Amino acid sequence: MAGLKAGADDYLSKPFEPDELLARVEAVLRRSGALRAGPIEIVEVGDIRMNIQSREVEHLGQQVELTSIEFDILELLMRSAGRVVSRDEVSSILHQRETTPYERSLDVHISHLRRKLDRAGDTLIRAVRGVGYMFRASSRQV
Repeated sequence: MAGLKAGADDYLSKPFEPDELLARVEAVLRRSGALRAGPIEIVEVGDIRMNIQSREVEHLGQQVELTSIEFDILELLMRSAGRVVSRDEVSSILHQRETTPYERSLDVHISHLRRKLDRAGDTLIRAVRGVGYMFRASSRQV
């Protein structure tokens, strides 16, 4: 009773059935709108297909395992395909701060992305010296 008075949405006394607990959790999620499925957002550039909701990436029809930060960097670059994205822009969007001159973490993440995505020497993420990075919108783009 004290829990409900303190603001809890529901209360379940012990012992309880796991199915009842699951049903109550789903009911709370339904009321909060967390279970409403929105439209699936797909970002596709060239041979890479990215499902934003499930955070899955396919390259040439094969699943690519990415870390969370790699996924975020790739999403930003793919949404900006064909345009140079500055190092400061990547850092401010992903880390909410500017880069320092000696910070190399972004370079390491880009290196890992290249290793996971580049096939047969086809570099999809190009470094633009002194500026940032560009995701190539097509394989013919240099």
